[in-house]
Amino acid sequence: MDADRLDQLLLAGSVVLLLAILAVRVSARVGLPSLLIYLAMGVFLGESVIGVEFDDARTAHALGFAALVIILTEGGLTTRWAEVRPSLKIGLALATVGVAVSVGVVAVLAHFVLGLSWELAFLLGAITSPTDAAAVFSVLRKVPLRPKLLGALEAESGLNDAPTVLLVVLLSSPGGLEGGVARFAGLVLYELVAGVMLGALVGIGGVWLLRRVALPASGLYPIAVMTIAALAYAGTAALHASGFAAVYITALWLGNSELPHRSATRSFAEGMAWLAQIGLFIMLGLLASPGGVRFESIVGGVVVGAGLMFLARPLSVIVCCTPLRTPWREQGFLAVAGLRGAVPIVLASIPLAERVERSEALFNLVFVLVVVLTVITAPILPKLASTLGVTVERSREVEVEAAPLERIAADLLQVKITADSRLHGVEVGELRLPRGTSVSLVVRGDSSFTPETRTALKRGDDLLIVTPRGDREAIEARLQTISKRGRLANWVDDEAD
Repeated sequence: MDADRLDQLLLAGSVVLLLAILAVRVSARVGLPSLLIYLAMGVFLGESVIGVEFDDARTAHALGFAALVIILTEGGLTTRWAEVRPSLKIGLALATVGVAVSVGVVAVLAHFVLGLSWELAFLLGAITSPTDAAAVFSVLRKVPLRPKLLGALEAESGLNDAPTVLLVVLLSSPGGLEGGVARFAGLVLYELVAGVMLGALVGIGGVWLLRRVALPASGLYPIAVMTIAALAYAGTAALHASGFAAVYITALWLGNSELPHRSATRSFAEGMAWLAQIGLFIMLGLLASPGGVRFESIVGGVVVGAGLMFLARPLSVIVCCTPLRTPWREQGFLAVAGLRGAVPIVLASIPLAERVERSEALFNLVFVLVVVLTVITAPILPKLASTLGVTVERSREVEVEAAPLERIAADLLQVKITADSRLHGVEVGELRLPRGTSVSLVVRGDSSFTPETRTALKRGDDLLIVTPRGDREAIEARLQTISKRGRLANWVDDEAD
């Protein structure tokens, strides 16, 4: 690598990245996930068209895992714990029992219909059973789903990598399952439990650290949060537990804690996740070889995809959700919304890297399956959710951003009064903030001023509030309550309000 070579790579990389960013707009108009465009870009750049050669499955496997860490971090940071908590049982059941059911159904189908050996059939089932976090976060968050449903799907996509990664690795290794089903179940249980516990510990430690260290630049906080999430993954993986479960739990903990510059951190993580998705799907498109996709791979992808969509996924949902008394309308949506994306293709690179017999044909089959399922399911989800009546009207009452003022042990809160907030019309004195807390500045339109007690707030205002650090959480809760229920919040009960 010399300077001239670096210049060429930067030129080509910047052009591809810019086109990929612009492709998001195209995909939104067409109604298809951007991952399909990125896969197509990778195939176009590959050896069959432009001529860029990339066939290193081991590198693809490693970089794919790195991209998934970033995507799961963004997913955890932007997920509300209040939405995940009521549906955690459903998400965990789908990530474990649901995966087992799906693996078994796909294995039987692949063995008896496609004629694969039982080893390859179970390997194919393990590869295709997990849902994809990138697809779930990018597609379903645009649909105004009930929080319970969205939380279940996000929890499932964040936790179902642990059993499937372990199963794929064991099936790709000679004698990997010699210990039997009991040993495998024990390993899965250990990986999930240890991953969740270690992720929670790292999250608690990260919150404690970031609340007490005033960094000299606001841009360091997003980097610190991403680094803590990466530490959770790497440290947990070093202990042979599920790094994916750990990084998701750590990010979930960080994202739902009152941290400095929380909004800026989420925006930074979102940008990093987009970059990871773009790089991941283009790389997987490069790894795929259209010339190697034979007729049997296309037929196999369609057959297994149909089996997943109409048999394996619905059966998994019924087995997991019926005992939890999930309404049939919600079960119907969950049965269709099990989106596949990068995860199955990344998992298919593991046997390819280990040179398992017929692994190249398996990779091509999985590639076709992901494309077919995405084209069919993703565009119909908004209409399906509306038809089944599982949508809600979402609103955001007030946005609060915090920055530390270390010298006086205080925090500076930036409050945005949104269009549907009931803070509109409330006077500053009616906020009834604790002693020592001050509304220092109101930004309204292109002007700013220091408010008085009788100053009425308006929609679109930005407030700067200085508060002692010990009162910050109470202040934020107070503002959220008034924004939701109006100036008489806490003076009357909910029914009267």
